[in-house]
This record gives sequence, C-alpha cells and structure tokens, in this order.
Amino acid sequence: PPPSPHLSPDTLYFFGDNNLTEWGPLFQRYVPPAFRIPGTSPAYSFGIAGSGSGVPFHWHGPGFSEVIFGRKRWFLYPPDKTPHFHPNETTLAWLHHTYPTLPPAERPLECTLRPGEVLYFPDRWWHATLNLDTSVFISTFLG
Repeated sequence: PPPSPHLSPDTLYFFGDNNLTEWGPLFQRYVPPAFRIPGTSPAYSFGIAGSGSGVPFHWHGPGFSEVIFGRKRWFLYPPDKTPHFHPNETTLAWLHHTYPTLPPAERPLECTLRPGEVLYFPDRWWHATLNLDTSVFISTFLG
C-alpha cells in the first residue's frame, strides 16, 4: 500500500564535516559533478531515505543534488515566490492536501531525479523533496 500522507518514514543524513577516514572508501569512489562556482568550496551531505520520506519546503545556499539509487521528486519556487505550506507538514502530506488545490500558475517547478542525474539548486530557491522509492543521494552544498 502507498505510504500514509501523515507519516514520514525516517531519513538518515550525514551532514557537516565529513569524516574522510570513516567515509574514505565512499568518497574515493564518488566522483562529484564537474560543475563549480568560483570562490566556493563543496560540503557533502549523504542520505539514505525510505519511500514517502522527504524534506519540506526550505531554502539555503546553492548546491547540487545527485541520486545514486532510487528516485527523488523535487518541487522548486524562486526566492520571490514563497510556497504555501505548513512547516510541520511532510512533503507527502503537502502533495496530497495542498498541491491539488493550487492553480496552475501557483504550482512549483518540478522534476524527478533518477540514478546518475544531478539537479542544481540556486541560492535561496525554495525547494521540497519526496523520495519516490528507497533512495540514496549525495548533496553538494557550495559555500
């Protein structure tokens, strides 16, 4: 059965300073996207997530997200267009309750990333994600 829109299965993230001793074998095999923004340095976030999990709308600095396994749906709004959402509502609940009520002009830009695909998210763009399958992903934050 599909996951309940009120439940948010756990997502395991590794943020912050990367322990390259512990994670060395992963980063030796990982080839980051060849894209760069001058004057920035990458900080990596590695995630493993269940189907139906995701991150509700938020924004931060620029970066990339790459799916290694599974599929991840993205919803994006430019900085000047704040999305309608409740901060304690899961992306899955938002998709079931709010998204269908949005007029076409108020719907977000959206896409689904599959293994090997990369999305660039610009500085201060609102975005939310929904893992359509069990997913493994790496995000590169440029700061």
